[in-house]
Amino acid sequence: MPVALVTGASRGLGAAIAAALGGAGWSLILDARNASMLRAAADGLADASVIAGDVTDPAHVRRLSEAVRDHGRLDLLVNNASHLGPSPQPGLADYPLDELRQVYETNLLAPLRIIQVTLPWLLAAEGMIVNVSSDAAVEAYEGWGGYGSSKAALDHLTRILGEEQPTLKVYAFDPGDMRTAMHQQAFPGEDISDRPEPESVVPRFLQLVEQRPPRGRYRAAEFASAGTGR
Repeated sequence: MPVALVTGASRGLGAAIAAALGGAGWSLILDARNASMLRAAADGLADASVIAGDVTDPAHVRRLSEAVRDHGRLDLLVNNASHLGPSPQPGLADYPLDELRQVYETNLLAPLRIIQVTLPWLLAAEGMIVNVSSDAAVEAYEGWGGYGSSKAALDHLTRILGEEQPTLKVYAFDPGDMRTAMHQQAFPGEDISDRPEPESVVPRFLQLVEQRPPRGRYRAAEFASAGTGR
């Protein structure tokens, strides 16, 4: 049975990915900060280990690596946990550097730390790493300097890791706008009901996992319209 580690799995895209993988017969290691929400998201999944904690905490990451060791393999790592930063989002001229440091700790350094501690199992399985990105990584949106630049750095880290680890499939996956708590946090007071639910993105994510295209950056919309095309 293939094993996947999914971070930020208590809600939104992470929970939707976990449910889909669980339904497809994957064994799951699920992470999120909120223990009760994480347990609720895992309820009904046949084979899911829940490990609540903060991905920026090295002790928590060690617990994740121990869970992988206990499973004896890792086929897929999904770095989905993210931190938006202040809401409403400030311009860079006024961005609190302590807040920016936390954004980078969560969105860039934590994924790398998890990759580092799980890499032996991923290499043994010739597995896959999916780092969840954003269109803010490639588009210069006013007010998105903190989150966007952290995701841009994650994209580039993903590209370099793919060059350094050619036996792995390493992807940045941009799901596009979704109706999530984080998206609502980014637009406080606005109606985001026109955004698609995270579950609508999951079939595109599964295409990525099943088709294993050349490593690189992929947008969900590419799969919807024209397959992988690469």
